[in-house]
Amino acid sequence: MTSEEARQQAQAEELTLRVAKNKTGYFGVAHRPCHPKPYKAQVWRGRGKIVHLGYFATAEEAALCVARLPEGKVGAANPLMSQQARQQERQQARQQARAEGLTLVVAENTTGYFGVSLPYPGLPNPYQARARRDGKAVNLGSFATAEEAALCVARSPEGRAVAAERAASAVPLTSEEARQQAQAEKLTLVVADNKTSYFGVFHRPNCSNKPYEAGVKRGGKTVSLGYFVNAEEAALCVARTPEGRTAARRSAVAAALTREEAWQQAQAEGLELRVGKNRTGYCGVRLGKPGQPKPYKAQVTRGGTGKSMYLGSFATAEEAALCIARSPEGQAAARRASAAENQATLPAVPSGAFVNKEEVAPPPVPPGANRWDGLILLEERARRACFLLACADRQEKELPKRQRMQ
Repeated sequence: MTSEEARQQAQAEELTLRVAKNKTGYFGVAHRPCHPKPYKAQVWRGRGKIVHLGYFATAEEAALCVARLPEGKVGAANPLMSQQARQQERQQARQQARAEGLTLVVAENTTGYFGVSLPYPGLPNPYQARARRDGKAVNLGSFATAEEAALCVARSPEGRAVAAERAASAVPLTSEEARQQAQAEKLTLVVADNKTSYFGVFHRPNCSNKPYEAGVKRGGKTVSLGYFVNAEEAALCVARTPEGRTAARRSAVAAALTREEAWQQAQAEGLELRVGKNRTGYCGVRLGKPGQPKPYKAQVTRGGTGKSMYLGSFATAEEAALCIARSPEGQAAARRASAAENQATLPAVPSGAFVNKEEVAPPPVPPGANRWDGLILLEERARRACFLLACADRQEKELPKRQRMQ
């Protein structure tokens, strides 16, 4: 049977040829080069027993043979729901470990956890938990997720001893020492808009001794890197990982704008950085985190409910004001302010004042001019006052002439 015929037969029988990360690309299919039928189909059945199904000319034909068995149908009926269920089980295992004050010890292996192996891929409980006891490997059970197996290992005396040994060998660093160590290793503690202000660092208030957890996304799942005394030490642990280095490179590309660059960008886009009577000097901008790399927060009121919407954190107040000016709310506020200034009229001219055709009333203040520089507003007011005085003086001079004409 050719590869195409095997796929068509699978569709006719409503079967799924389950893919896998191996040389053949299919679950339960192994490759035997230099044979007339180089593809072997096999499944795990019972307690780690391998059942041989036969040899085939193509990988698809072997995968079809596997798909017809109960072992091949596990996880193929609804893979999305199975993935969601596994993610929930992983999260529950992590929460249970934190509740019991345990540490899921990480390791550099295929599962990512100490004492956990993957001997039965494709089975409902593929992960196995083991511990070395009296010089022998002791099987602690099989589990659906690596986190559940790691939790079982963490509950064992051997797992507790390894976690305690690693915790004792790691001397906690202070915040300043963590920053200095990052500089020495030429690493970047990537900042983020969260409660800890650092990428990959989470605050766990229930863990009183080490309330900061370091974690990264790896292979579609969150891998815990451990718990730390302060956020900087946890951020240093994240910065040493490949995921932390990638985040640092992305952060370096998206560099913050300086004050002058923000002003120039606003002028180039025809926007107005609306000033306000607050600490930052701009409407919608507040100083949320003084001393941090991005202390200024931009927010607007969105919708008819008056709900405040957070737009992001920035290094300078001008950059935050530029973000607000680009938003629909900021542009609408600028239009309202411009319309209100255009409707403002000059002060009333005294009764009987004479204004000839050459004498033209001074134009109104350009929209936004008094917001760019306060001196422009003072100059305009002085010009208007001079105009009114000139009108009154001309009225006194023309009054005798009018009386003679009468």
